[in-house]
Amino acid sequence: MKLIRSLVILLACFLAANSAFSKDRPNILVIMVDDLGFSDIGCYGSEIETPNLDALAANGLRFNQFYNTAKCHSSRISLLTGRYAYQAGNVDLSKAFTSAEVLATAGYFTAMSGKWHLKKEPTDFGFQRYFGHLSGACNYYKGDNTFRLNGEKWVVPKTGFYTTVAKVDHALGFLREARETKKPWYLYIAFNAPHAPLQPLKEDYEKYEGKYDAGWDVMRAKRVAKMKQLGLFPKSLKPSPRPYHIPAWKDLPKERQNWEARRMTALAGMIDRVDRELGRVIKDLKKAGEFENTLILFVSDNGACPYDRSSQGMDLPPYHPDARWGDSTGWASARNTPFRFFKQNQFEGGVCTPGIVHWPAGLKWKKGSITDQPVHLIDVLPTLAEVGEASLPKSWSGRELEPISGISFLSHLKGEQIENRPPIHFLFGSDRGLRDGDWKLVSFHSEPWELYDIAKDRTELNDVAAEHPEIVARMSKQWHDMTANVLHAPNRSNVSVTTKRIQHAHIEWTAFDQELGPVGKARSKTRKNQNATAKKGAQRSKGIRARKDTSFKIVNGALHLKCTGTDSGLAMDPINDVKAAGPYVLSFQLKTSAGKNAEIYFTTNPNVQLPKGNHQLYAVNPNDEWQDIELNLATVEIIRALRVDIGDTPGAAVIKELVLKDAKGNVVKSWP
Repeated sequence: MKLIRSLVILLACFLAANSAFSKDRPNILVIMVDDLGFSDIGCYGSEIETPNLDALAANGLRFNQFYNTAKCHSSRISLLTGRYAYQAGNVDLSKAFTSAEVLATAGYFTAMSGKWHLKKEPTDFGFQRYFGHLSGACNYYKGDNTFRLNGEKWVVPKTGFYTTVAKVDHALGFLREARETKKPWYLYIAFNAPHAPLQPLKEDYEKYEGKYDAGWDVMRAKRVAKMKQLGLFPKSLKPSPRPYHIPAWKDLPKERQNWEARRMTALAGMIDRVDRELGRVIKDLKKAGEFENTLILFVSDNGACPYDRSSQGMDLPPYHPDARWGDSTGWASARNTPFRFFKQNQFEGGVCTPGIVHWPAGLKWKKGSITDQPVHLIDVLPTLAEVGEASLPKSWSGRELEPISGISFLSHLKGEQIENRPPIHFLFGSDRGLRDGDWKLVSFHSEPWELYDIAKDRTELNDVAAEHPEIVARMSKQWHDMTANVLHAPNRSNVSVTTKRIQHAHIEWTAFDQELGPVGKARSKTRKNQNATAKKGAQRSKGIRARKDTSFKIVNGALHLKCTGTDSGLAMDPINDVKAAGPYVLSFQLKTSAGKNAEIYFTTNPNVQLPKGNHQLYAVNPNDEWQDIELNLATVEIIRALRVDIGDTPGAAVIKELVLKDAKGNVVKSWP
């Protein structure tokens, strides 16, 4: 009898718990695209055909102040956890739970298809179904060896495969499974497009051939005009001018114009394909009778990418699997119209991208409305939890939880304004910012703070820091306090900005004075000569060499460097004796006077020569005091080469305990 009574009680508790959730809870579909500029889709001003997204906007709600983190992996962390990246434990998510875990506990069927770019796998974080690649980027036709299906290795077919299409194929399969369970479902589709390499399908590329021959100046002007016509911005909006480092289109040589036009044609085809594949999902929802009560959220992880890292097969069409074209800084600027700067920068061009919500059964706005309400990816998890009637747990087994920083914007979807939202914190590498009300404080590569009144100056053209030093001081203190006490970011991320104002620049922005090589590589006589000189005079010892204009000596196991400010740092290329695959943690102790802006490069491809490959910025404090550096290298393959740049000004530095560890904390390589 006791056993029967216990079973009855358990059954009653189960039924009570499930009855607490309404039967008509909405399904949830979140779509994230990769490196999409603010004006890259039709309903945000583009000439690219995106009828499915345009229809969602016309019958839903558009945000014109939807913020991200300006970087791929950190935006995914914020989207999934409701926290800033460092706050969540960075790529291992050790201090957070995910939206999939929360919604699964509330009875949702959870599935993901697409790019992961974090540690472990989605099936380790609440997704009951997963298809996609764990890497941050891959060949669209060949894929890579990180593809997984429900936790198991999945081999990419040798023919007939295209990543954007395959992700939707599997997403539709997951939806069929979800319907069999009779549960509400949560599906997260993370497209890799239009992230480089620029590899469209043949039919999508040919559709846009000739469209961009007029160049970026013409395209930008047309997009601005369309934005104003759509009501995204007032007629009085003053768009940012073409940056100093990007030539007028008419001043480019014909060969360069042809190459640049082809790159934008490839991008347009990739964006068009995302919309077409999304159309297949929408058609499926309508057929199943789920479209009206499915909350659809469309976002991007950051603005357009300016980093022109390498292009292979420039003499091939981009739909050839061996062609791997890189991004163009010129087109990135136009794609982020009307804003300034790019991916990784915390200006509007880096952190503000399209945000569309479609939900006929729940949205209380007039169809086609546009809202000025600032929201951030950290707000997505609390919003989805409230929509799905899921409670937010106070603890999670095996994780030391940090508080959620985001707030639910469900009330805004219901037509209410969000009053007194907390400040929005921005940080990636040495780029930083803070949005508090209408004020925005921003710094490019830890250079002096700039201050903008977003309500009056949305395109950040008039820096008023000198006129409002008290606001700069207050917001700067707030930024540093949040960095230390909310994000718990490493000390290197929280150093003070510099005092010297210089022209903003980056070594990986397109160098338009380069010659275009005949067999698929952009070449520069100057850089070619520098590389030859560097190799000829390289100082090497025990698998490590000094970079150009850097020298070093080993004293008591520590590396003592002298740097001129050009190519300051060390290279370990190749690395032949590491057997353990990533992800890795690179750690070392550093004492330096050689500048604040530092970076690392690494590759898992033995045929790739750095600086091609993966790139990551980090900040250091040039105060000649010891500081601990710890950098996550997000890859599941074996590392083949590594470069550590420790500053950007003349000076000296000492590095000791330079160690590479695997995911289990085992030392797999140390230098010297």
